[in-house]
Amino acid sequence: MIQELKDNYGHLFEDALLNEINQVGTFKDVPEGSKLIDIGEYVKAMPLLISGAIKILREDTDGDELLLYFLEKGDTCAMTLTCCLAHTKSEIRAIAETDARLIMIPIQKMEEWSAKYKSWRNFVFESYHNRLNEMLETIDSIAFLKMDERLLKYLNEKARISKDHKVNITHQEIAYELHTSRVVISRLLKKLENLGKIELHRNYITIKNI
Repeated sequence: MIQELKDNYGHLFEDALLNEINQVGTFKDVPEGSKLIDIGEYVKAMPLLISGAIKILREDTDGDELLLYFLEKGDTCAMTLTCCLAHTKSEIRAIAETDARLIMIPIQKMEEWSAKYKSWRNFVFESYHNRLNEMLETIDSIAFLKMDERLLKYLNEKARISKDHKVNITHQEIAYELHTSRVVISRLLKKLENLGKIELHRNYITIKNI
């Protein structure tokens, strides 16, 4: 277990902190599609991602979802950090985009380590910074990109994270995550196929030239 931590976080944390994480953390394997955190739940532990990818979603009053960003190996979720420190309910939903391996850190250790380890403080601040930039990028995409550009950007990101040009997803699932209708997505996917950007298949899409 300690070797997994060193491989993923050894460049960030000193050995003393890595040993503490190994002692108090709980390793957890999460299958693709599993829900880690839901909206309205209290967050009792902070996840550090060892492998795989997690998607972070927001929900509107009608229950429709919007993809905010992805977490990848070596990341943690700034919104989870905030809920842990403030002891408030989660305002996001976290779902495994791929099979993932996490180490869950008890929330009481967060403040203790912030005072004890400069490397931990730096990691927390950098995590806030990175997630904020990703949310700003999402806002910019909604505000400034046409829907077909958003769709292609989304598909490219999916392919990058899975390291596979073949994206297994339905039109309805894309519509949920981009907060639009299936009819709009189907029309735009056909447009992207006609432009030679993608190839459409039953329940999967092949991305070209990513």
